[in-house]
Amino acid sequence: MSHRPTTVLIVGATGSIGQHAVAEALRQGYTVRALVRDQKRAARLLPENVGLVIGDLTRPETIGPAVEGIDAIVFTHGTTTSERDVRDNDYTGLANILKAMAGRRVRIALMTAIGTTRPGVAYAQWKLRSERLVRASGNPFTIVRPGWFDYNQPEQRKIVMLQGDRRQSGSPADGVIARDQIARVLIDSLRLEAADHKTLELVADHGPEQEDLTIIFSSLTPDSADSLDAAEDTVNLPTDSEPEMFRDDLAAIAAGTLKASE
Repeated sequence: MSHRPTTVLIVGATGSIGQHAVAEALRQGYTVRALVRDQKRAARLLPENVGLVIGDLTRPETIGPAVEGIDAIVFTHGTTTSERDVRDNDYTGLANILKAMAGRRVRIALMTAIGTTRPGVAYAQWKLRSERLVRASGNPFTIVRPGWFDYNQPEQRKIVMLQGDRRQSGSPADGVIARDQIARVLIDSLRLEAADHKTLELVADHGPEQEDLTIIFSSLTPDSADSLDAAEDTVNLPTDSEPEMFRDDLAAIAAGTLKASE
């Protein structure tokens, strides 16, 4: 990551994490753009100084104006735990954005979920595929897998970053974190060199929130450029056995990255 980004597109800006991400990005001095489907609703929910671009993640032909001139993207969109919803909205939306970039490099922060690598969980596998596309895109990135939103106690604000995705009960026992802290980590990652190529599970422990996250990010193992999966994950999803939809998206994004580097 050679420079701090200046113009950030937030995908999912009107959602419960997205609104916090917008506020944090503005607080940190970024120019903020939001891809929204409903302009009137977005205007009610977001500050006036956020640039609203009308488009639909599931309709690639509407995405172009949203990605023009940006140098960072924060993905906070999310639907349900239905495999169909996650595949057709969360995963497809991210794939469409990456393909619209056509290999142009941007800084990416992606929110998925703790337990993404749980074996046999269909919706989680589509989140994992989203992560794989980001790693294959050739962009600098940080992938954040938060624990359960806002289940933390008031004094439980110490930010903890884990790796290996070993907490897989599917309950708050896996870890908890406040929504505003998720947003803070996503936005902080855009400017911190130590956050580049890192995948982490994000939870909170008892204690005060840290002022600077550089040391915590620095302690993490970076993802390998030679792998589609996170550095300390255990994953059994061979690429040649993956759905055709994913393999086609992977090939398109890799081709765009190669073309941009020529």
